[in-house]
Amino acid sequence: MNVKRTARRHWLWLLIVNAVLLSQPAPVKAVDIFRTDLAIPPEPSGMMLEGTDKKDTCVFDALGEMLELGEALERALCSNPKTRAAWTSIKVQAAAVGVAKAPFLPTLTGSWQKTRNDNTTSVQDFPALSSQQKATERAYSASLNLLLYDFGARRAALGNAEQLLAAAQANHDQVLQETFLNVAKDFYAAQAAFGSLAASTDIENISKESLAAASGRVNNGVAPISDQLQAQTVYAQAVFSRTKAQGDWLIAIGALMSDIDMDPRADIRVPDIEEMIMPISDFNRSLDELIARAREEHPSVRTALAQWQAALAKVDQAKAEGLPNVSMIGKYSWNNQPVSPSIGQPGLPAWASEKYLGIQVNVPIFDGFNRTYQVKQAQAQAELAKVTLDEARRKVVSNVWSSEQALRTATENVGNSASLLDIAQKSYDASLHRYLSGVGNVIELLSTQSALATARKQRVQALADWRTARLQLAGALGHVGMQSIKDGD
Repeated sequence: MNVKRTARRHWLWLLIVNAVLLSQPAPVKAVDIFRTDLAIPPEPSGMMLEGTDKKDTCVFDALGEMLELGEALERALCSNPKTRAAWTSIKVQAAAVGVAKAPFLPTLTGSWQKTRNDNTTSVQDFPALSSQQKATERAYSASLNLLLYDFGARRAALGNAEQLLAAAQANHDQVLQETFLNVAKDFYAAQAAFGSLAASTDIENISKESLAAASGRVNNGVAPISDQLQAQTVYAQAVFSRTKAQGDWLIAIGALMSDIDMDPRADIRVPDIEEMIMPISDFNRSLDELIARAREEHPSVRTALAQWQAALAKVDQAKAEGLPNVSMIGKYSWNNQPVSPSIGQPGLPAWASEKYLGIQVNVPIFDGFNRTYQVKQAQAQAELAKVTLDEARRKVVSNVWSSEQALRTATENVGNSASLLDIAQKSYDASLHRYLSGVGNVIELLSTQSALATARKQRVQALADWRTARLQLAGALGHVGMQSIKDGD
């Protein structure tokens, strides 16, 4: 065996070994030659927590006694199963983009074989023609294939994968916004429940004072026993309402703890719902402009649009895959299989090699109309995706309109509830003074007390409705983020 042949065989052996090594995953992280990892957010929270004061997102200390809205949102965005599932879907589609880019590169296949052969040939009645041979045989080969032209099938497949990745990214944004809204709503509901509990407790104390005043007048003989009985009835109703409010608070805080994957039995408080700065709302904005932006920028619309474009690319791919394609092919192989000169003769040491480089054209001729129906199926899926896009845009327009009107109403009622509470408080104070002075009657006192209780609860509910309506409009516009919870923005 000459030096040239040996060097060629060693080169082929090294090529096969390198190909095998490159095909294996790295111990820590596989090679991402197409850098698809750049399309994947570093955390399940995506870009939602950008701009916060935290240095390390999705890293939290132990839960304190006071739970702020910002912390609740951060915990939910990082740990909620829905956000993590949507984040993982991006990883899946990013890898699919890499799969779609791979056919643009050549494929190289290598093989190595070593066998120990024990060949025995026995010819009946002709022992001279019989033979037996033992030999160690080796074979090496490498095959190259590079697709040169396929009428756009690879490009269409890549377009489909890239659009599905864009859809996964938009869906992740949508899931983040939905999670954000749900947690914020539950937080405001907990604040409202806590405010209602505080108001019910105050009303219980006021009812107790009214009962004491009525009992004092009865004991002094200046009021009938019916005054005391009516005051006792109202006080019992106040105790009942406070007990129910206590239960509502525990249910609301339990739901909030579930959102952030924490124990609902945790002893947690939330800030008073009155601790907020009321903004001056600008309703001179063009509703047509808001709707136009939402029709194009809302995550649900972007998801549906990307899915429609992916479906169109799938149609092009299905058509192109039914057309011819042109590839460059090459192969080199070597083996040392012995050669027998004739029957009965032992094999002689030998080697053989094969090498070629050329062009291959594949032409689909007939596939039982399979391609025809694949194209029809892809076209129908594209049509369905377009209908889904139209529905997403219609729904966004409806949500923007209703959310804008709800925010207008809620903003007006915040001011109305403040005026109502001020009047109800003054009315009760006056009736209590009149009753203690012997001028008023218990019916007037209890009536103003009931009005005060209603006004306090309406005030709490108005504040909760305003904050919820504000976030709902941001969600309808597709602009939910940490800035949405900053009062005055």
